[in-house]
Amino acid sequence: MAVTPVPERLRWAVETLRVAPDDRLLEIGCGHGVAVDLVCRRLDRGHILAVDRSETAITRAERRNAAHVAAGRATLRAATPDRLDLPAETRFDKVFAVNVNLFWTRSPQPELDLIKAWLKPGGALYLFYEPPDASRTAELAARVGAALADRGLETTTLTETSSRPLLCVIGR
Repeated sequence: MAVTPVPERLRWAVETLRVAPDDRLLEIGCGHGVAVDLVCRRLDRGHILAVDRSETAITRAERRNAAHVAAGRATLRAATPDRLDLPAETRFDKVFAVNVNLFWTRSPQPELDLIKAWLKPGGALYLFYEPPDASRTAELAARVGAALADRGLETTTLTETSSRPLLCVIGR
């Protein structure tokens, strides 16, 4: 079986997260679980809960991350943030999403309110995007930043340009 190279946007996202060995993370829209694998390689006592609305994506992510699930570092669920049933005491150090449109194509107020409640004090939301071209980066950063600010989050914007433009809007 050929090994598929890890997309640059996912490598950059996980590097930007600066995952600590005991972090508790939530990934929204995990797809086939590539970022889950990258995160789990940095965890010791920590854990990642990864969700995706697609059952097929979760099945593939579970297959890719079977060892991490067995070791207790990862849990994968078919769900969207608004349908994610978590115990009231659940808190995350970091919540992240890569190329998840809901945060900029419509008002994400309900999802952002849930995420804020799930973040530990000092925790952060990281929204990563790979805009189709560099000319869209500023527009995307402004829209996402405004949505986060509207929910009371202090925002920071990071960009990276190597082979493609990459964007991260962080809400604290």
